[in-house]
Amino acid sequence: MTRPQNVPLTPPVAGEAQRPPARATPADPATPAAPAAPAAPVAVGGPGAGRPGAVEGPDALEGPAALEGPAALEGPGGTGHAAVPEGVGDGGGREHPPPADAGAVEAVLARCRGMVEPALRARVAGMHAWPAEMAGYTFGWWERGGAPRAGSSGKGVRQALAVLCAEAAGAPAEAAVDGAVAVELVHTFSLLHDDIMDGDETRRQRPSAWKAYGTGPAVLAGDALFALAFEVLAGSPGPHGGAAVRRLSGDMADVVAGQAEDLLFEGRPWTGAGAVPVDAYLRMAEQKTGALLGCAAALGALLAGAPGATVDALSTAGRQLGVAFQAVDDVLGLWGDPAATGKPVHGDLRRRKKTLPVLTALATGTPASRRLADLLRAPGPLDGAALRRAAALVEEAGGREAATAEAHLRLDRARACLDEVPLAPEPAGRLLALLPYVVGRSL
Repeated sequence: MTRPQNVPLTPPVAGEAQRPPARATPADPATPAAPAAPAAPVAVGGPGAGRPGAVEGPDALEGPAALEGPAALEGPGGTGHAAVPEGVGDGGGREHPPPADAGAVEAVLARCRGMVEPALRARVAGMHAWPAEMAGYTFGWWERGGAPRAGSSGKGVRQALAVLCAEAAGAPAEAAVDGAVAVELVHTFSLLHDDIMDGDETRRQRPSAWKAYGTGPAVLAGDALFALAFEVLAGSPGPHGGAAVRRLSGDMADVVAGQAEDLLFEGRPWTGAGAVPVDAYLRMAEQKTGALLGCAAALGALLAGAPGATVDALSTAGRQLGVAFQAVDDVLGLWGDPAATGKPVHGDLRRRKKTLPVLTALATGTPASRRLADLLRAPGPLDGAALRRAAALVEEAGGREAATAEAHLRLDRARACLDEVPLAPEPAGRLLALLPYVVGRSL
């Protein structure tokens, strides 16, 4: 992905070796805990089918950022994928189901990681040693230089979506491993490049790869991961490898289009004829964030040999989930705890980045929204006091509540997509439990 002109090229860190450093062999992934029984698995597809619900308690989002609140904003319905029934989430929406067992969801994620991560590590180990080190650094497997690193490398939500969708389509989980690996590879590619484009210097409480290794090497590592993802799918056994490659290619084109729009939004005015409408932002979020979650779900079903209607419905559910996640992520970007999010507080506002709470607040036309617009249009950087004032005005104008409501709407639409097609009951129950979990946690 070509670096935009407004992103400065950062030289390699002082003392950086000019040859690929030797990489220590990573430790084998820890054996995951045995999965617990899923919370209330249910049949999906018929009227009145029950669902596991939102994760509550200390593991959920807390405060106004949690998925609670009034009916959501109306959003664009058309996605070019499976149709989302009109009225889902509108006018109050459906009842939210009872809480799911967070421990059961964690066990499902651990089972999927235990199946996919060895294959992912093996693929990365086959790369050139230098890009492989940078990739492993970004995955969280080791430190710069290759020393093994303890700690979490992420929950693996995308790989879990692929595995669960294969199982929901009636296939063994192993059918989805190549799809899950491919999605993890392109997701990490996108993180490497996005951090450069956005100028983000940290990720998961560590220096971003471009800060640790330099801009050029980080771009190279991302390119290597992108190519490897297609190699994995093209070599996947069975008759569906070609269709999987085409699906990944189309969804990655959407990711690129969404990222392009997100960057272009930064140069548009806050108000007036050239301002970013809320519906344009939601379309961007579906592409930039939702397309890859939809791709994970679709690849699992596709490699399982599911009918086209099932593949499309699961893809659309993933895309709706992605918009819900982006809405909550935007809320956390303004009001989240940096220790939990890994991002500086008010970072998006400091860069004057268009996000859903800000755009919905500006669209209200209230006195608070007008004061907010004046503050954002002021020349020069916003200091700490101005950032706190801007965040308060966004909340006063209803931006926080509106973004939270949008997340509600999109979760309901994702559930509705799963209702439309016949799925195996137990994996479908796990999928339904995973949806609110994804929104309530970092990916």
